[in-house]
Amino acid sequence: MMVLQAVDIHKQYRDAGEAVPVLKGVGLALEQGEIVALEGPSGSGKTTFLSILGCLLTATSGCLTIQGNEVDPSRPGRLWRFRRDSIGFVFQQFNLFPSLTASENVEYALNIKGLRGRPAILEARKWLGAVGLEARVDFRPRDLSGGQKQRVAIARALAGGSPIILADEPTGNLDHQSGEQILDLFHDLAHRDDRALLIVTHDPKVRRIADRVVRVLDGRIIEEKG
Repeated sequence: MMVLQAVDIHKQYRDAGEAVPVLKGVGLALEQGEIVALEGPSGSGKTTFLSILGCLLTATSGCLTIQGNEVDPSRPGRLWRFRRDSIGFVFQQFNLFPSLTASENVEYALNIKGLRGRPAILEARKWLGAVGLEARVDFRPRDLSGGQKQRVAIARALAGGSPIILADEPTGNLDHQSGEQILDLFHDLAHRDDRALLIVTHDPKVRRIADRVVRVLDGRIIEEKG
């Protein structure tokens, strides 16, 4: 079943009064239980595209459908609900709250989804354990390494059962062993739990678990394998 579809997505910004195109008619379909790797050099438009798919940015033009519902960029409240109900987002820069512990950062995301109290605590600690942070649940970001903060960000995205996971360089800050652990976890999520994953990456190891590889260059999709 298709859970996400983007058709003819364009994105441009204004610079000194001139339109600067970033995305030039890109499209993508993502099926339930599928892992897609999105590759391309820095500046190719990958992260912008991922942010539009995750309803963090709005496209200049084009059509985005999530779980059968067309996204209307003129209704910000609905964009927020799409993010809350359908999408788990792994940010490249972590976006953790510095005053909260690892567990509290994950719990906060669960609170937004409506899960509170002890159930949220147990769910947060389950996913922190799944990414190998059982011993760091009460640590704040300042006491975590970059790789550990990345794993907290991953746990936060996975907690709560979002059917679509969008990940921006999720293994970029991880050592080899931790990266392999996360990739195995992603594989299980897709093929056991039927979640859909789109992974922006420069890491060739991601191809090991990907069902398809899509390559972006200069704001266009130039190649698709799988």
